[in-house]
Amino acid sequence: MERVGCTLTSTYAHPRPTPTNFLPAISTMTSSYRDRFPHSNLTHSLSLPWRPSTYYKVASSYPSVAPYCTRSQRVSENAMLPFVSNRTTFFTRYTPDDWYRSNLTNYQESNTSRHNSEKLRVDTSRLIQDKYQQTRKAQADTTHNLGERVNDIGFWKSEIIHELDEMIGETNALIDVKKRLERALMETEAPLQVARECLFHREKRMGIDLVHDEVETQLLTEVDTILCCQERMKLHLDKAIAQLAADRASQHELEKDLSDKQTAYRIDDKCHHLRNTSDGVGYFCGVERVDATVSVPESWAKFTDDNILRSQSERAASAKLRDDIENLLVVTANEMWNQFNKVNLCFTNRIAETADAKNKIQMHLAKTLQEIFQTEMTIESIKKAIKDKTAFLKVAQTRLDERTRRPNIELCRDMAQLRLVNEVHEVDDTIQTLQQRLRDAEDILQSLVHTKATLEHDLAVKANSLYIDQEKCMRMRKSYPNTLRLVGFC
Repeated sequence: MERVGCTLTSTYAHPRPTPTNFLPAISTMTSSYRDRFPHSNLTHSLSLPWRPSTYYKVASSYPSVAPYCTRSQRVSENAMLPFVSNRTTFFTRYTPDDWYRSNLTNYQESNTSRHNSEKLRVDTSRLIQDKYQQTRKAQADTTHNLGERVNDIGFWKSEIIHELDEMIGETNALIDVKKRLERALMETEAPLQVARECLFHREKRMGIDLVHDEVETQLLTEVDTILCCQERMKLHLDKAIAQLAADRASQHELEKDLSDKQTAYRIDDKCHHLRNTSDGVGYFCGVERVDATVSVPESWAKFTDDNILRSQSERAASAKLRDDIENLLVVTANEMWNQFNKVNLCFTNRIAETADAKNKIQMHLAKTLQEIFQTEMTIESIKKAIKDKTAFLKVAQTRLDERTRRPNIELCRDMAQLRLVNEVHEVDDTIQTLQQRLRDAEDILQSLVHTKATLEHDLAVKANSLYIDQEKCMRMRKSYPNTLRLVGFC
């Protein structure tokens, strides 16, 4: 039992629990806001368990000196103490103003919390709508840009396809003209061979008949004419081959560009039709930081435009070359036919003036022919020997070449290296010696041919000359190709 008149402190006092209906509920907020207290100046500790509410400011009561009384009075007071209805009558209590202020504080805090919550909800809803619209607009802009990109790719793809078709047609046309030129060039081999055969056979004329007559002059002119036509044909054929290579290069660039654009069109068209509900969408973290682009729209369009311009330029050059080849075929055919008619007229006049005389020296002719055969066999054997030696030379040089790839200090001038070098020199000297011997043998063969011609001259001067001009030359010249074959149509 405490002494009357002494104020209890939080350290020693343990009063009975305050009735639950002493004060109204402090807060009506949810459990997440229980730790938020209204701002107030609390002068006492918040851990006092006997305080009705720690939110309120308590009133202080200071003890005073009790008036003088007699012991009997104190005894009577002590005897009456248990009959006090509320023990807190003697302790600090709240005032009504504190009670009303506490309620107002709770109301204001409730209004403020609800206002902040409503404001947050409204702002959050507005933020969600704004961000949703912003995201939809960004996606719509991206889809629009992808659609424009697909249209641009489709435009350039159609331009490339058109130019590619034109280039393929021009290439095929140039190939056809090239084939005609090749056939015409091949057809000139027969007349050239005939003219050379005629010259060769007329070289077999003997004695006084071996003259530089008009027939030989026209034959040489015919050979020169055919060779000149062949040179021009070969020149244009080389141009055609080079132009075909350029056309195919342009075609390849167009096809490669078309293939790239078809791939890009397929990818961008797929991206253009992708939606939020499409299959195959997913997260690719960090892909926005990857920049694998190699061009900008200007350089991208210029690349395709340059390919098309190059193709158009090559097509124009190809068309001009085709016209030149067409004109060349007509001109060369006319030149060769005119010269062919002149040679035939000279042959006819010469045959009418020639008379044969036969005088044979069979033995010397047989020996000479045998020697020619042996010399030719010797030449063949020398050629075979040279061919055999080239294999050794290739092996030695290949070894030397492979040894040059030895790394660093392994590039050693060892005995194998020196022997390989000597082997190359030896084989090369051998080949040079055989080639010199081959030239000597060929010179001897030509000398034997000349001797054979002299013997044939001795055998039959006039008869041989008539036989050559009439039986050999004129018979061969009957196989001269017609004009259609000379222009390459057959």
